[in-house]
Amino acid sequence: MGNTQKWALILGASSGFGEATSLELARGGMNIFGVHLDRKAALPHIEEIIQKIKGMGREVIFFNVNAADDLKMDEVVSTIKAKFTEVPNSHLTVLLHSLAFGTLKPFIESDPANAITKAQMDMTLDVMAHSLVYWTQKLVRQNLLTNGGRVYAMTSAGSSRVWKTYGAVSAAKAALESHIRQLALELAPLGITANAIMAGVTDTPALRKIPGNDYMIEAARKKNPGGRCTTTEDIAKTLLTISNGSTAWMTGNTIRIDGGENIVE
Repeated sequence: MGNTQKWALILGASSGFGEATSLELARGGMNIFGVHLDRKAALPHIEEIIQKIKGMGREVIFFNVNAADDLKMDEVVSTIKAKFTEVPNSHLTVLLHSLAFGTLKPFIESDPANAITKAQMDMTLDVMAHSLVYWTQKLVRQNLLTNGGRVYAMTSAGSSRVWKTYGAVSAAKAALESHIRQLALELAPLGITANAIMAGVTDTPALRKIPGNDYMIEAARKKNPGGRCTTTEDIAKTLLTISNGSTAWMTGNTIRIDGGENIVE
């Protein structure tokens, strides 16, 4: 596979874990497909990411689309297939699901207008959990995600812990971990692994949207044995390391990358 063109598909590539991983995998030799959903004001930053990747000598194709829209998924997958047809030795090495788009509302409120609705709950679970399954299905069916592929999904300690207003996202993270286990089982015969990545508290745009985020960041910094919070680069560097082709027997896990934060009370 010396001449193989390795590619990564990053869902949520414009900020946070997705941005850092796009850049780190590019440094490690991979070309990047990135999916993001951003308004016009964010486009200059996204262009900066694209130019950084190109500056490393890698190919990069970004899509500004809703990653949970079935038709948009098909459009992206069709583009990937066309690219791989054009360059037959191309291989999708990594699929990273790092979508952070959900509703932060409590379940129970005296005023129903302030409580989460069914539509908001369904949207949160669909984007932050179920879309992983649909992307994987489409990529496997088109023979784009094949033997040696690595599927990763960003989870959090919120999958088993509670925080006011985090209920729907917590449910999504729990579902995401369950989906990873099921995918690990069903993808194993194809030589594809699937693992969830549980980062420690990380100062990202998504975290900043959670009420009380300043307290979360400070508390994590104080209790972490390393004396600091996790960074997006910590996650990106680890993902590059475990995507090197020698981790075929590591699948179905929730892998903590947090400097020991989770083990400290």
